[in-house]
Amino acid sequence: MLTEATQGALVLLASYLLGSLPFSYWIVLRSRGVDVRTIGSGNPGATNVLRAAGKGAAVLALLLDVAKGAGGVLFARWAAPSDSWVGWAALAAVSGHVFSVFLGFRGGKGVATAVGALAALSPPAIAAAGLVFVITVALSRFVSLGSILGAVTFPVAVAAVARGQGLSTYDRHMLASSGLIAALIIVRHHANLRRLLAGTENRLGGSKGST
Repeated sequence: MLTEATQGALVLLASYLLGSLPFSYWIVLRSRGVDVRTIGSGNPGATNVLRAAGKGAAVLALLLDVAKGAGGVLFARWAAPSDSWVGWAALAAVSGHVFSVFLGFRGGKGVATAVGALAALSPPAIAAAGLVFVITVALSRFVSLGSILGAVTFPVAVAAVARGQGLSTYDRHMLASSGLIAALIIVRHHANLRRLLAGTENRLGGSKGST
């Protein structure tokens, strides 16, 4: 019989492999016969799919990336030996997208997969993060800044939701794992951060920031 640690490790591995599925790469390869990583920013995500294969393909890639994040968490809820593994399954799924085994451990920025995973973890917290994203993009027209601030908001919202009733074991693991997801998303946006600081980041609609 498997120990709890072994069962948990297998669940995390399954969540990682699910997150690793490179839907953007496969969609563009099948529909256009090209590698999405050779187009635009080189990021295997929905934005580059839009450039390479149009709106329909981009929407499909986005939905599939969200679904695999949620799927990793839902699978963990069903298969993990205890709730303490569920938050770490979210991190595993996002890490799979960012470090996809199918793409030589190179992948996208993880935002869409994180949205799916975090929504499955805590709908109230992802609603708060989504609100921050929408307000930030509406005011600044920087999607990258909205993604970063939204990611940072999630663990803060988790703590706020649990305030007054104490953090359960599930909440503590979710808080730690979502904090690491936020850090991973920030690191993956390092080039965007440099452009934001330099005033050269593209705004939504194509214009650049001013210095």
